[in-house]
Amino acid sequence: MGARGKIVDSGVAIVTGAGTGVGRAVARALVGAGWRVGFLGRRAALLEEAVAEAGGGLVLPCDVTDPAEVESAVARVVAEWGRLDLLFNNAGRGFKAATIDETPVGEWLDVVAVNLTGSFLCARAAFAQMRRQSPQGGRIINNGSVSAQAPRPGSVAYTATKHAITGLTKSLALDGRPFDIACGQIDIGNALTEMARPMTVGVPQADGSIRPEATMDPEDVARAVLYMAGLPLSANVLTMTVMASKMPLVGRG
Repeated sequence: MGARGKIVDSGVAIVTGAGTGVGRAVARALVGAGWRVGFLGRRAALLEEAVAEAGGGLVLPCDVTDPAEVESAVARVVAEWGRLDLLFNNAGRGFKAATIDETPVGEWLDVVAVNLTGSFLCARAAFAQMRRQSPQGGRIINNGSVSAQAPRPGSVAYTATKHAITGLTKSLALDGRPFDIACGQIDIGNALTEMARPMTVGVPQADGSIRPEATMDPEDVARAVLYMAGLPLSANVLTMTVMASKMPLVGRG
């Protein structure tokens, strides 16, 4: 991580959910910009593909809901490269559109475990390392989603966890001040990943209709994360929304 007050052009990073979608695009962009990157995710084969595609990186098979596995993954990165400068806290999952009474309790618990508890565990391990390393400090960027701002119909579990990520971000931004640990949040809208592909066909709207929505390239998200990551620790993007320009977020509901 560059000195305080100077633009950061490289360092050591971990990207969670790095095997697919936004995480894969961000991890690849970081490698291309000169960062040493740990690609963290559940499926080793996809991580290996992503590392090969990026031209380098460390494969970190890990279940973000398992505290021991998360601690071990961070320890592997530190053993390899000596420190940790950036965590992109991106791993997440959703559930099919359903009202709260149609949402199985098990699905609620699984979504909370990955999206919220997983983000907490990864941030906890990264924060501890950033606090104790020398020079001290680092940056955590949480993937909040535009669902942290406004819900889609039938998204109670996903939306609740993403609103909670906003609280996590603000708490970390406050608690990290004494240790030069900055924390920000990127709220992403309609990046065209496999999870978002149904949006090109038609998804439920607040008025009860089903309509396709505009999408954007995940590479656009990667550029936004690179900007946030490149700031000196004396500056922080607390919240950023990057979205397909014509998606119906503004005025949703």
